[in-house]
Amino acid sequence: MGKPIVYGADYSVYVRIVRLVLAEKGIDHELVPVDVFATDGIPAWYFEHHPFGRIPTFEHDGFRLFETSAIARYVDEAFDGPALQPKDPRVRARMDQIIGLLDAYGYQAMVWDVAVERLEKEAPDEALIASGLRQAETVLRVLTSLKAPGPWLLGDQLTLADLHAASIIAYFLKVAEGQDLLARFADIQDWYARIAARPSFVRTEKVG
Repeated sequence: MGKPIVYGADYSVYVRIVRLVLAEKGIDHELVPVDVFATDGIPAWYFEHHPFGRIPTFEHDGFRLFETSAIARYVDEAFDGPALQPKDPRVRARMDQIIGLLDAYGYQAMVWDVAVERLEKEAPDEALIASGLRQAETVLRVLTSLKAPGPWLLGDQLTLADLHAASIIAYFLKVAEGQDLLARFADIQDWYARIAARPSFVRTEKVG
């Protein structure tokens, strides 16, 4: 099989999730830069890969996919390497639940309303940041309640839920408010320190 191609930007949370999955499977890949925030706009050719102009997209031996969760599951199932999805249907459902709640309630609040607002705006909207932090607190509280005993979110097996959560929380921790809030959730803070030390996490971290 040929080398997979990931289209997107290394600053993207969702591009990083896909790259983490590939790294954990031990699969080399090519990252083709696509900056959806470029001054000139999204390149016209890219809409052949994603009709809505979002990142990431994925290509493997002529097979194209978009949507991060679909890509992650394909990579886990199509390539050799450690399984990243539980076999037990209830544990697998819990994995899907965690990924879904992070997408629905965590990403916007943690990444955009708190981190991007604080880092990128000359005059940050403090009310938006405060609202994002309240939502983030609820997300971290729920993650704590759902976390199984063991090193990872679902117990002894590292899964797609860990990689999804790690990428989002990593961006949240770029700002002091995120660091301070995470420190209030010891179980999740310990889990994050564990996954942040993995070679896949270090290798996919944007530098600069």
